[in-house]
Amino acid sequence: MTDSPADTRPARIATRIEGRIGWLEVDNPARKNAITLAMWQAIPQAVAELAAAPGVRVIVLRGAGEETFIAGADISEFATLRKDAASARAYEASNAAAFDALRNAPLPTLAMIRGFCLGGGFGLAAACDLRIAEDGASFGIPAARLGVGYPPTAIADVVRLLGPSRAKLLFITARRIGVQEAERFGFLDIVASAGTLEAEARRLAGEIASGAPLTLRAARVGIDALTARLSGEDLDACQALADACFDSRDFVEGRTAFMEKRAPEFTGG
Repeated sequence: MTDSPADTRPARIATRIEGRIGWLEVDNPARKNAITLAMWQAIPQAVAELAAAPGVRVIVLRGAGEETFIAGADISEFATLRKDAASARAYEASNAAAFDALRNAPLPTLAMIRGFCLGGGFGLAAACDLRIAEDGASFGIPAARLGVGYPPTAIADVVRLLGPSRAKLLFITARRIGVQEAERFGFLDIVASAGTLEAEARRLAGEIASGAPLTLRAARVGIDALTARLSGEDLDACQALADACFDSRDFVEGRTAFMEKRAPEFTGG
């Protein structure tokens, strides 16, 4: 899976600043911008650095290159770094910290999406305040095909955007949807026609950056507080179920089947 045969750059989280816009770039072109554990771990610091930079008023999350956003977590690492509940807990802590960094960023956040927006990429986009995508993008949460358990806070982001029924549809079926469905489901705020995504994202980021920062922060925090419903007991119960996924035979089968490019055969154990 490559965006370009010439793409040999090491996987990384890159940042750059252009005027009032801070760009947060997921850069792993050799694996369609799949996120390695080291990249998950780098996201919070990158968000903090952009948020602290003088003059930056909005953070835009994007995938490197012109072909795809984020194809999810790098599954090639799962056999060693996410092989059971114990190791998955540490891995999920890095996931959750990345989601939290975007969700709780002191500046407005915007996900600029083209191509694949899958799994962890879907979760990162859901943690942002707004999402804009180019026509032709593809969305999905393939956890059910991999035997993966999702952290409850990431599930909560998806439920807040899509509602419980449509969130269940994506989690339970692992189906892919296009931009029209993603917009209808409430995941996307704006759809850009082919070839206009970056220009439209810059224009939207400019609109956001022109607003009063204190007003924007108060509005974001207030809206998020009104839509938060999970109690501590709810979170613990969800986490226990997610942990059980990583100690299951099905998780081994799911990740092995993915690497072998075949359909998994799950048993429920």
